[in-house]
Amino acid sequence: MKRARIIYNPTSGREIFKRHLPEVLERLEIAGYETSCHATTCEGDATQAAIEAVHRKFDIIIAVGGDGTLNEVISGVSVFEERPKIGLIPMGTTNDFARATHIPRTIEEALDIIIKGDTMPIDVGVMNDDRYFINIAAGGRITELTYEVPSKMKTVFGPLAYYLKGIEMMPTVKASHMRIEYDDEVFEGETMMFLCGLTNSVGGFEKLAPDAILNDGKFTLIILKKCGIADFMKLATMALRGVHLQDERVIYTKASRINVTSLEEVHLNLDGEYGGDAPAKLVNLKQHVEFFVPLHLMLEEERNYTSSESL
Repeated sequence: MKRARIIYNPTSGREIFKRHLPEVLERLEIAGYETSCHATTCEGDATQAAIEAVHRKFDIIIAVGGDGTLNEVISGVSVFEERPKIGLIPMGTTNDFARATHIPRTIEEALDIIIKGDTMPIDVGVMNDDRYFINIAAGGRITELTYEVPSKMKTVFGPLAYYLKGIEMMPTVKASHMRIEYDDEVFEGETMMFLCGLTNSVGGFEKLAPDAILNDGKFTLIILKKCGIADFMKLATMALRGVHLQDERVIYTKASRINVTSLEEVHLNLDGEYGGDAPAKLVNLKQHVEFFVPLHLMLEEERNYTSSESL
């Protein structure tokens, strides 16, 4: 019998998962998994629980929570040469990674994906050799809003909380002088923000990086040059429709290695949480983690994108 370890945030999703835990355990046992659980108690606890799960040679780890919980689990397993497969039951506010991989929001359907057993290798990003991310690394004042929104506000308002916080932050948004080296190219100048993405969903914006591929060894790099608040708001609206890429203030490219430096203070965002300050060296670890996904939907999306590109 294979062994599964559930690492869950008991406060995510209005504490719904705790009420469904007995039936989740029953379904996993029927599927052939001897399963145990760990409820997180503080920041960083999911990382330590994942490290322990690797040491104890669990076959799979199931992360239950939002993008922050998933980030901690990925951070725990990524340091090892041999890593368990990872499953996700999304219970957060935006669930960017679940959106990008078509993992359903319901507990039962997400569990179906894990039990079915289809997996694919997923790229993982690492910053400064020791900080991991599965979705984005970003910098610039506006990128701070995801970790400045209080948890209670997210619980009450859901994704709307980010928009409300964004409106509050607008008067303080300004450009910073940055030097961004990406593979063999360099941009240096006044920058509103940079975003280094692994998926196509960032903060609920599912068209921000429309051609992102989860396992090609490349980040999607978006650099927004200096602009006024009115233009910034216009670009944000364009990004909702996926028509922002041709704007002259946007650099949109692919890279496997990115270095960001600045003489100014630039806070960094890793998967929606504060990740320290620049300088930052970002490296793509190609196909680093095996992840349970609805493989038929992933392959269909890839075929559709390839077909649209050939037109």
